[in-house]
Order: sequence, then structure tokens, then C-alpha cells
Amino acid sequence: MPFIRIDLHEGKPAEELSMISRSIHQAMVETIDVPEDDYFQVITTHAPGELLYDRHYMNIDRSEEQIFIQITMKEGRTLRKKRALFARIAELLQANAGVRPQDVMVILTENKQENWSFGHGIAQLAAEE
Repeated sequence: MPFIRIDLHEGKPAEELSMISRSIHQAMVETIDVPEDDYFQVITTHAPGELLYDRHYMNIDRSEEQIFIQITMKEGRTLRKKRALFARIAELLQANAGVRPQDVMVILTENKQENWSFGHGIAQLAAEE
């Protein structure tokens, strides 16, 4: 049940945005056991000057094509799965959308499943008190 936010520079055609989105989802399906139909993403494009980042932080050479990917998901995946996810996202974005791996930053935020409502104002996955 991950929720994904993708932030990148404006100007990409809809087809490329779709490929970026689907590549990230595919990586989650393959590495962290996300069901194929568990697909919730928001893509936000930004004008010049709205994405701010150090071009060389941690000795990684970033370009004007930097992408930020925020993944909010329930806790419990192993470090091995998380590392596999990071690697697969970078690999698929490069193969499918031509995104340099250096330009892919992924931030995972984990929470408890009781913190999710999928509709109707109900915490569907919360344990009964």
C-alpha cells in the first residue's frame, strides 16, 4: 500500500511521465511485494528554480534532470528489500525513461498500517480496540 510522490522538472511529455510512474511501480511489485493493483501516485512538475538540491552531495554528480521519489508505506520490509527497491527503481528508470541513476533520489517513510484510510473515512487496516 505505498503512496508515491514524484517531483521533477517540468517539460516532460505525458508518455515519459507515465513511463517514469510505471517503472517505479514495477520496481515495487518486483522487490517489496506490492500488489499490481496497489497503484497510488502523484506526479508534480516544477518550474526552473523550484527544485533545489546540491549538485554534488555525497560525491554524486546530479544534473537538471533530478527526480525526487517519496514513498510512504507501512513498516516491516527488510533492509535487503529496501536496497533492492532503490537499485531496481534506478535501473528501470534508466532503461525505460533514460533517467541517469545519479539523478534518482528515493526517500522512504514508513508508518503503521493503522495510519491509512483508503476511503469512506475508515481505517480499513487498523486492528480493533
